[in-house]
Amino acid sequence: MSAKAISEQTGKELLYKFICTTSAIQNRFKYARVTPDTDWARLLQDHPWLLSQNLVVKPDQLIKRRGKLGLVGVNLTLDGVKSWLKPRLGQEATGIVRAIRDYQGPLKEHEVTIFVRRGGPNYQEGLRVMGEVGKTTGIPIHVFGTETHMTAIVGMALGHRPIPNQPPTAAHTANFLLNASGSTSTPAPSRTASFSESRADEVAPAKKAKPAMPQGKSTTLFSRHTKAIVWGMQTRAVQGMLDFDYVCSRDEPSVAAMVYPFTGDHKQKFYWGHKEILIPVFKNMADAMRKHPEVDVLINFASLRSAYDSTMETMNYAQIRTIAIIAEGIPEALTRKLIKKADQKGVTIIGPATVGGIKPGCFKIGNTGGMLDNILASKLYRPGSVAYVSRSGGMSNELNNIISRTTDGVYEGVAIGGDRYPGSTFMDHVLRYQDTPGVKMIVVLGEIGGTEEYKICRGIKEGRLTKPIVCWCIGTCATMFSSEVQFGHAGACANQASETAVAKNQALKEAGVFVPRSFDELGEIIQSVYEDLVASGVIVPAQEVPPPTVPMDYSWARELGLIRKPASFMTSICDERGQELIYAGMPITEVFKEEMGIGGVLGLLWFQKRLPKYSCQFIEMCLMVTADHGPAVSGAHNTIICARAGKDLVSSLTSGLLTIGDRFGGALDAAAKMFSKAFDSGIIPMEFVNKMKKEGKLIMGIGHRVKSINNPDMRVQILKDYVRQHFPATPLLDYALEVEKITTSKKPNLILNVDGLIGVAFVDMLRNCGSFTREEADEYIDIGALNGIFVLGRSMGFIGHYLDQKRLKQGLYRHPWDDISYVLPEHMSM
Repeated sequence: MSAKAISEQTGKELLYKFICTTSAIQNRFKYARVTPDTDWARLLQDHPWLLSQNLVVKPDQLIKRRGKLGLVGVNLTLDGVKSWLKPRLGQEATGIVRAIRDYQGPLKEHEVTIFVRRGGPNYQEGLRVMGEVGKTTGIPIHVFGTETHMTAIVGMALGHRPIPNQPPTAAHTANFLLNASGSTSTPAPSRTASFSESRADEVAPAKKAKPAMPQGKSTTLFSRHTKAIVWGMQTRAVQGMLDFDYVCSRDEPSVAAMVYPFTGDHKQKFYWGHKEILIPVFKNMADAMRKHPEVDVLINFASLRSAYDSTMETMNYAQIRTIAIIAEGIPEALTRKLIKKADQKGVTIIGPATVGGIKPGCFKIGNTGGMLDNILASKLYRPGSVAYVSRSGGMSNELNNIISRTTDGVYEGVAIGGDRYPGSTFMDHVLRYQDTPGVKMIVVLGEIGGTEEYKICRGIKEGRLTKPIVCWCIGTCATMFSSEVQFGHAGACANQASETAVAKNQALKEAGVFVPRSFDELGEIIQSVYEDLVASGVIVPAQEVPPPTVPMDYSWARELGLIRKPASFMTSICDERGQELIYAGMPITEVFKEEMGIGGVLGLLWFQKRLPKYSCQFIEMCLMVTADHGPAVSGAHNTIICARAGKDLVSSLTSGLLTIGDRFGGALDAAAKMFSKAFDSGIIPMEFVNKMKKEGKLIMGIGHRVKSINNPDMRVQILKDYVRQHFPATPLLDYALEVEKITTSKKPNLILNVDGLIGVAFVDMLRNCGSFTREEADEYIDIGALNGIFVLGRSMGFIGHYLDQKRLKQGLYRHPWDDISYVLPEHMSM
């Protein structure tokens, strides 16, 4: 019904008013609007039917889940409505901060302590706000950022672990990018290799792994030279990839091209560090592949409806070795077809329903790793020694954080996706990590549902997997429920006892995997295993090198309050940024509800005032009487000539509008100024006429080529009658009519024409309607507002002439030569 939020009452009003359909929908609904200040006695007088009918009560907005949220009362009496409204009306909350402030009394009474742990973009600002709320309300609020394990606050709240006395959190995320202090606590260092990759005397693992089975898929998916094609116009994700590339000191951007079938081939602008670069966008995959043979990765942002087709098409190109499918909701049957073809082609699929993966210092897929501040905080700009694989994209970001704080960092991380049939499995990636020399330990974050984790157990028992593995399966709480529990991912549901998280964790532990007692201890186990590897010499920490500085985007810096910039434009008449369009402070729904019409809208947009009803009606009448005056006038003539020359509507309309001036149509402003000056100076009409005659000037708004005192202009008569009947005072109009008596006594066609009448009547309206001060009224006259009435009105006529000529299929116009007087220069004629 609406592209933006609109009230239900307004929606139905518009439906009934403007859509004619079957008689059933024409039965208008009865409604009454109530607010916290409603006078119920007066409401009953206006709506007596409230006492005789069963009633429905609900918030007047087209929002979802009103029933589930208990926001609809059905089959109520009026007393029932009052009871239903009492605890709800006027109690809307706008967020957690508002809720804490509004309910601080009960929170203090019950001695509630609040624990907050937050990550993500600009999380420091959110924590700062929550901390301030705690100080101002006196409620104990403990805030923690990514330096604290995400479930640690549960143990704190239950009293099982101490509440650390944290130092003040950084003011905002920009602290990671603007390292002006030179503090060593800011995560600015970088490296070009992993801690152990550069060592020639690499320490061998305790066990010798069995040789890998021959397979068509590559062990190494990404390198510092990997090039990708991005399917979809995901400019923000691409810019994030380029910023990652730059901070990793890659020689070239990892995105070679984009494919977007809904536009023609073009170039898209992006930033590479401080400078701007262009990345080609192709309409079809074939052109992109042909022009970029170096590409071996596709990042597919296609929707669930087109992801299957685009992925199948991509696998026909032998150069592609890895495909990341971001979309979720792809039918399982289609996913299985994708997997089958990928196995035949030797292509590794990451996803569907994934954020992707990341290889620090080399390559990242789309939005993996979050914004640049998170990349720096989690040390993802250089490789570490720990590789991980998880199902959840969100939890992979948490693993980035945990691993960066407990080890030397991430070597590679992949989120395989939460669907029941992922394109690649835990075991696929664990085997890759086993065969990758730079990976010294592996972290697996499984979950309830499926049996994939048991393959890891078998791999260890068979000697295929020898590197230390830390694993935890999420969902152990499912055993606390009496019925089957479906978690967020499609595959996160145990269909048998062996698929429960508890059973899988136990099996992994028995196989020799390092399994924590809970997710809360995952970081501690990872740190313990890592420290053992450092102690045994398997991992030798490398020296850090600062990464390049990446400039902060203007929009982000502005959001963080780091910069200010003078606006290029200022506007005070309209605001389209909110939930609904606003005209001079009035929501568009209210404009329709009040039936303000064109005159009312013009009052809001031109004068920033809600004009009286008679003023709105007068404006609309002015537009109607100025709409057209035949094809012979200069503006209509120009429009017709352009239309017959084959020009478009805008060009033809512009040609007509350019003729408007003091001689044609533009006399409204001039007449208003001239008559106002004479009236305000106190000279009588006769003195005014004589003065203008003496100065040799025409009186603007006086005179007509055809109409006269004997052949009056009915447009003038209609407007004059309306103004005299509805305006509170008409001193300038009366003055102009006295002038007309004098001029018509000299010549009958020197009447007050339609331009003159509109001009003087508009001045009377602005000065006497009560909406403007005298200074405001005079300012609108001086800046030329009145000519806008003629321009707006006559545009309707010009457009009509254009459409008329097109409809009549008139050909190119050529002026007849017999209507032109050809006069030779005087010296030649003699």
